[in-house]
Amino acid sequence: MLEDLSLKIDKALKKITGQGKLTEKNISDTLREIRIILLDADVNFRVAKEFIDKVTQKALGQEVLASITPGQLITKIIYDELTELLGGSNSELTLNPTGITKIIVVGLQGSGKTTFCSKLAKTIKGYGRKPLLVAADIYRPAAIEQLKTLGESIGVPVYSQGIIDPRDIAKSSLDYAKANGFNTVIIDTAGRLHVDEQLMSEVADIKKLTEANETLFVVDSMTGQDAVNSAKAFNEKVDFDGIVLTKLDGDSRGGCALSIRAVVGKPIKFISNGEKLEMMDVFYPDRLASRILGKGDVISLVEKAQQSFDDKEAEKLEEKFRKNKFDLEDFLTQIRMIKKMGSLSSIIGMIPGMNKAIKNEQIDESALVKVEAIIHSMTKEERRNPKILNGNRRKRISRGSGTSIQDVNRLLKQFAEMQKMMSKLNQKGFMNSVLSKKNIKFS
Repeated sequence: MLEDLSLKIDKALKKITGQGKLTEKNISDTLREIRIILLDADVNFRVAKEFIDKVTQKALGQEVLASITPGQLITKIIYDELTELLGGSNSELTLNPTGITKIIVVGLQGSGKTTFCSKLAKTIKGYGRKPLLVAADIYRPAAIEQLKTLGESIGVPVYSQGIIDPRDIAKSSLDYAKANGFNTVIIDTAGRLHVDEQLMSEVADIKKLTEANETLFVVDSMTGQDAVNSAKAFNEKVDFDGIVLTKLDGDSRGGCALSIRAVVGKPIKFISNGEKLEMMDVFYPDRLASRILGKGDVISLVEKAQQSFDDKEAEKLEEKFRKNKFDLEDFLTQIRMIKKMGSLSSIIGMIPGMNKAIKNEQIDESALVKVEAIIHSMTKEERRNPKILNGNRRKRISRGSGTSIQDVNRLLKQFAEMQKMMSKLNQKGFMNSVLSKKNIKFS
């Protein structure tokens, strides 16, 4: 996520890090380079100019304290301004505590709108609410079937009436929701390949007929300024309440993410980091600003871990860590937990400094699948005691998993090294110290 932007800004800031103090010249030189970086990232030129002007005004005349470096000071100023540019604070979804909450999802075709509807339904279901998905996109082939398939996978029913006027579908869905006890209605509206008057009128009518609590505009962040322009056009006609950025995991530049809030004047409410239905997060401006500056996002990482990890399984693993009895069956359990948190690249991006550490490395998303296949090809006895894995057993595991003997040997070597490291940490009492720190709160 925004890797190129993050690495380039980090490189620019390094030039001022070694300076003894902030001067008008070194501030000007650094920010001129950052301005070029922002423009190369497809950030709106007015947004880039205003951002640099604000950072310059704050940086000039700032006294550098003995306890911090010029690089740290300018980084803090840029972080504050990035946070403000992205919205300042997170904007929560408006949910009606008593009646039916009506949410309309709009956007261009191919933006990930229908998938987002299902992600939102899954999230809202986790809040203890009873959502209903509404198939009001009658123009795109298979859109209704796609929504039904996604709804079935998360246990959320889909209301549809086939190919009739979307306004009638939206209106009658509210009667259905009221009669059947649904308290949240999510309406998937039609998308187009481009902004047109018919689409705008239809969406505006649905919003008026349903008296929507929320209208969310879904946009593909990888389309840069095109996304910003379409958002601006939609907002002028429909006046939506919030923005959803999809495909942010594939956006290394960041032009859309950094421009859209300032240009459109509406908050980013959610970000989507992949196709899987759990890969959606509430948007926090300060957390994305931290990731752009290479500082990671530990809070989101902890939250994802808490959502994904089974408490009982985690306790079992913790006990095995303490007693140094961690085997390949436990390793397999740990892999499953990690996979629930999202893609490897998205997890690594949340760890401070990791983007810089692996900037020239390709993240192999299939690596965990290969490891799982190898462990699954072992017997229970082999998983619990890898020392018995002789040459013949390794050949059998290799054939059974569709991998090479080298892959099997590499995994066993890495696992043995991990066990040694854990043993050393246990001897020093470090593992017990870490595992005993529970219920840590982040403010």
